Amino acid sequence: QVQYVASGGGLVQPGGSLRLSCVASGGIFSPAMGWYRQAPGKEHERVATIFSDGVRTYADSVKGRLTVSRDNAKNTMYLQLNSLKPEDTAAYYCNMFPTIGQLTTWGQGTQVTVSS
Repeated sequence: QVQYVASGGGLVQPGGSLRLSCVASGGIFSPAMGWYRQAPGKEHERVATIFSDGVRTYADSVKGRLTVSRDNAKNTMYLQLNSLKPEDTAAYYCNMFPTIGQLTTWGQGTQVTVSS
């Protein structure tokens, strides 16, 4: 069973940057992958999607500030976070796209905290 592990989060000031990484193990890296985030008390929100052909989509809330990329050979995906805002504070997860409801396994997320 494939497992997705996100890393690279941390505490940054507003306007700061972080680069998150996602490693897939135990299975095939999904042709379509997504970055998701979950703030306390909220559901998972998809913020970025990248397809095997390189097409990328972003949530309106992060468009222009986040960049997703992937290295299929390395089973690795990245999320460059720029111009971070306090509302970006959340646990960030990587996973396949689309998710499959209650059958979704989120794996290990990484905490991004944006605070002055």
